[in-house]
Amino acid sequence: MTNTLIVGSGPTGLTLAIELARRGVDLRIIERSPQPPTGVRGKGLQPRTLEVFDDLGVIDEILATGREYPVLRSYQGDQVVWEGRMDEIRDASEGVPYPNLIMQPQWRTEQILRDRLAELGHQVEFGVELTGFEQDDASVTAQLSTGERVDCAYLVGADGGRSTVRKQLGVGFAGETHESERMLLADIRTGDLDREHWHVWGSPAEQTLHFTLCPLPNTDVFQLVAPYTGDDDLVGLVAEHAPHVRIDEIVWRSEYRVNIRMAERFRVGRVFLAGDAAHVHTPAGGQGLNTGVQDAYNLGWKLAIGSEALLETYEDERMAVAEHVLGLSTRLYREKDSKRGDDTNQLGLAYLGSPLSVGERGGDRLGTLFEEQRGTGFLLLADTAAEYPFKVLPPLDGQEGVILVRPDGYIGYHGDESGLSAYLSGFGIVEPRSDAAR
Repeated sequence: MTNTLIVGSGPTGLTLAIELARRGVDLRIIERSPQPPTGVRGKGLQPRTLEVFDDLGVIDEILATGREYPVLRSYQGDQVVWEGRMDEIRDASEGVPYPNLIMQPQWRTEQILRDRLAELGHQVEFGVELTGFEQDDASVTAQLSTGERVDCAYLVGADGGRSTVRKQLGVGFAGETHESERMLLADIRTGDLDREHWHVWGSPAEQTLHFTLCPLPNTDVFQLVAPYTGDDDLVGLVAEHAPHVRIDEIVWRSEYRVNIRMAERFRVGRVFLAGDAAHVHTPAGGQGLNTGVQDAYNLGWKLAIGSEALLETYEDERMAVAEHVLGLSTRLYREKDSKRGDDTNQLGLAYLGSPLSVGERGGDRLGTLFEEQRGTGFLLLADTAAEYPFKVLPPLDGQEGVILVRPDGYIGYHGDESGLSAYLSGFGIVEPRSDAAR
């Protein structure tokens, strides 16, 4: 029997697959599309996501092929009227090793993650669709479009905003779809613009944005984003507002409706929802893809351990975060705020109030010792003579009590050592399986 069946191979599903694979957990990941997508779609990787990608072993390739966001250059016709940044370039520090938003087309992010998953011995099964499933207290039985029936301990729906998994569970998807607020996305080629600027026609602040053309790193493609007015003529749109720019080729295009929704449950029995299957956002602030990666990073180590008390914390922790992030991205969208920084980098997100967060710093991101945290295990910061099945390091300067750092970099327990055993046994925490990743 397969331990976990993952439905969907976007960044969320792939992150979860890597998390499980490097712990030696048996898994399958299926994708109904016959081949990987080619469109840019999401392109911003937040600092917290970069920390996750460091831990997963893909950060070098992400940084080598991506770039920091370019300077915005605003035009009226062919005349430059303003230049400026949407984010402040910051220097790395001990507490923030990846301080800047990195631009990386989603198709390449997914390719890098698929390559990492292949190193760990697993492949995405393309052209395979989930057609139905049943579950009981002991397992889930999934029916695939190939006719195969798969028995698994857990099933995870990472299959997007139109999630088959969520619909079959009967979980509501509360929120709004704004039919009148649509955007056109396209990947285009043109030789008439430099690739060092993000080119903008119209004023976002005055809500008169006509279109933007953003050069994608290590490609010859620009991503075009424009409000959708019912006219599909991208060539005519560009010619009207920027007659000096000629579109040589439209490589890919899609229409986007503004959706703001969150699932009413992130878990039903042995079935979990993550990423866009659980929450969909406006594009403002670049939160959607990144929040999905964090869902998977939270869920992966809990599935590997598999205790009921631990799995129960997934919904509690991630629903609170999703609600906060949805509120943030909605506010930025309504205010037409294109700035990036502390509000959007996801470094300040925490699991305060979670049953898994105990003590003064329980639920906080540790924010240091990143090299020591790499891998699949817990980290214990304590001056102790006792033996624990974790990596043990001396306490931080000024630290009182012991600190147990979860595999996802957040503090689980902070308090007297005398209470640690009860905490560990209460959540069924044992040392994860061998670290095959590093």
